[in-house]
Amino acid sequence: MKKPILVVMAAGMGSRYGGLKQIDPVGPHRQLIIDYSIFDARSAGFETVVFVIKHGIEAEFRAAIGDRMARCMNVRYAFQELDELPAGFSVPEGRTKPWGTCHAVWAAKNEIDGPFAVINADDYYGPEAFRVIYDFLARQQDGAQYQYAMVSYLLRNTVSDHGSVARGVCVPRPDGTLASVTERTRIEKYPGGIHYTEDGGASWVDVPGNTPVSMNLWGFGESFVREAEARFAGYLRENLPKNPLKCEYFLPLVVSQLIDEQKATVHILHSNDTWYGMTYQEDKPIVMAAIAQKTADGVYPENLWEAAQ
Repeated sequence: MKKPILVVMAAGMGSRYGGLKQIDPVGPHRQLIIDYSIFDARSAGFETVVFVIKHGIEAEFRAAIGDRMARCMNVRYAFQELDELPAGFSVPEGRTKPWGTCHAVWAAKNEIDGPFAVINADDYYGPEAFRVIYDFLARQQDGAQYQYAMVSYLLRNTVSDHGSVARGVCVPRPDGTLASVTERTRIEKYPGGIHYTEDGGASWVDVPGNTPVSMNLWGFGESFVREAEARFAGYLRENLPKNPLKCEYFLPLVVSQLIDEQKATVHILHSNDTWYGMTYQEDKPIVMAAIAQKTADGVYPENLWEAAQ
């Protein structure tokens, strides 16, 4: 069986954050969030990483991240571009928004040759999350019933004080597997709790703070890439006429379809680590303080990559 690989979705330019947040330092020696994710992934057993980026940031990304990671990991690149679409489709006039997280995985299809985990480049997941997803993938083989996994976090631990966030809201089954997951693209805190809107704020729906959510830490077999590819054209045919400039092909959409069709079982894995992310500039001091505390506590060495050599 092939060893699991790590796919890092890093094509986003961080429009809400106000810059290329993937290369904004948070550690004591100007380490980035992705430094800590790759360090944790390598410690868990991952040896190969696929960075999904845009051609337009390739030079900057290689200089800031990729070349350094290549000293410790087998590094591959895939490119998520607007015009990479199934045959017969073209980019709608005026569209600048990326096609979503499932499109990012689909864009990496030529670099994925075994079981793989998927993460966001700008989220901190913690060491335990990588251990549990690697251990799961190392035990699984694609069969007639796909066996996938996700690492869940509590919603209240993943929202920002500084604006809305997008989260995959999960419904678990009694046996600990996933019944459904729905991408909510505008979740916000308010004085009485947490809620989301799907109509621009005209109406809101409350969500309990202990709701499990996906932070895009998934574990899949190669079968998922085939399923994502097979379903993409149908998604575009249905959604482009309704929302040509903003519709997105999200990972939770395909995951839920496979669950509903009884083609996949998705195991919900748990980590005691706290998730941190930088959706907004105001989130950065919180992330920096958390990393500083973990360094002081000995979770990480001050200089990650000297220690990893």
